[in-house]
Order: sequence, then C-alpha cells, then structure tokens
Amino acid sequence: MKVGDRVRVKASITVYHYPKKIHQAVDLQGMEGEIQKLATDYEGKPISANFPWHVKFDAEKPFFTHLREDELEVIS
Repeated sequence: MKVGDRVRVKASITVYHYPKKIHQAVDLQGMEGEIQKLATDYEGKPISANFPWHVKFDAEKPFFTHLREDELEVIS
C-alpha cells in the first residue's frame, strides 16, 4: 500500500464524524477512497501511529479518517 492507491474498507468500522450525519454512527465497510498520506512523523520526530493511513473518502461531501492497513484493501 502506498500514497495515491485507491482502497476499499474491508472491515466493519463505525465512525461518528461522517458529513451530514455528525454524532450518528456510520459504518464505512465497502466505502472507497484514496490514501492521502502515511503518518510516520510529527514535526520531524518519528511516531508509531495506531491508525497510520490517512484516507480521503469520496462521499457527497468528502471526508478523511485514519485507518490501519488490515482494515483496507487496494482496488487499483
């Protein structure tokens, strides 16, 4: 997996920051998006993020979330 890859969420993941449904549970399983970056450093210092992949989803209103590699599958 690398920045720019198209990915699909393969695990059932509930988020509460989905646009137009703030504070309501939304399951991301099956949604597709693009990897924007990998969290490996913060202000020049190395970090070990629990959810390192920063993914942008193409919903009616685009939004971002951080996920683990085992929650994603590359589709192109």
